[in-house]
Amino acid sequence: MTELRWNPTVREWVSTATERQNRPLLPQDWCPFCPGSGRVPDHYDVYIYPNDFPAFSVPPPEPAIEGDDLYRVRKSYGKCDVVLYHPDHNTSLPQLSLSHLTLLVRLWRKRFEELRSLPGIRYVLIFENKGAVIGVTMPHPHGQIYAFPFVPPRLEKEVAAARAYQRAHRRCLYCEILKKERSGGRRMIAENEEFSAFIPFYARWPYEVHIFSRRHLQTLSEFRPAEEEALAQILKWVTLKYDNLYGFSFPYMMLLHQSPTQGRHPSFHFHIEFYPPHRSKDKLKYMASVETGSGAFLNDSLAEEKAAELRAANPTQAPG
Repeated sequence: MTELRWNPTVREWVSTATERQNRPLLPQDWCPFCPGSGRVPDHYDVYIYPNDFPAFSVPPPEPAIEGDDLYRVRKSYGKCDVVLYHPDHNTSLPQLSLSHLTLLVRLWRKRFEELRSLPGIRYVLIFENKGAVIGVTMPHPHGQIYAFPFVPPRLEKEVAAARAYQRAHRRCLYCEILKKERSGGRRMIAENEEFSAFIPFYARWPYEVHIFSRRHLQTLSEFRPAEEEALAQILKWVTLKYDNLYGFSFPYMMLLHQSPTQGRHPSFHFHIEFYPPHRSKDKLKYMASVETGSGAFLNDSLAEEKAAELRAANPTQAPG
């Protein structure tokens, strides 16, 4: 059963998806994403796989209960995709070639354009969860795409902040942040002609890296071919730096932040955010009471120090 339930205390939708309890947990002897499984083509490079346990679907099922004025209920309309990065079960994003990563970026763009054209879709979120400590249930290299019938709360706040800054200062908030980070340089990680990667001044996670487009863009749809290739390059650099930081495959959450699919949002700026859970080689940052219950993050590190560590990490060769 899937449905949306309204939380009136914070004015947010909560997705209820009971079938997700049945997801397989790190199976050792089979993988539906591997060629030969009968679930995917025997030969593919990158591939969109419909999520077997979606939180949103078209058409959506009828809700389990009837809502009212206080406890509103909506159908869980939308789409949930799995994006298979490679047929090799034992590889990962930083180990892929630049040409293969460019195929992935182009697949993201193609699927984004398909999903945003669906009626009722308000936001398309492309993301990856990597590593067992994140809660990944299938180890095959993959990401996901959710097409939401609403704008998720954090993205809604970003859109509102960008709009307010543009109105007050006649400038893009993200372009100003990028200008400040590049001019100081203390938190920069890597950059090429089209993208800059840095740990932001306001980082919440110790090794949180943001990738900003150098050109003011709102979505993948505006990418030029050179920007598709450059995004592939900087994604490989950043994730290789992560892996080389401590010499193991670094877990992370990666999210592509784009403007909503409905309406015009010229003040928004395309960027990618990474949230790795490690705060040191053998310690994790846990979302405990303060972060989870209040939404106020406590970062027990300095962005400038962590940026220096990542700057020094090798961006061109896998560890080992």
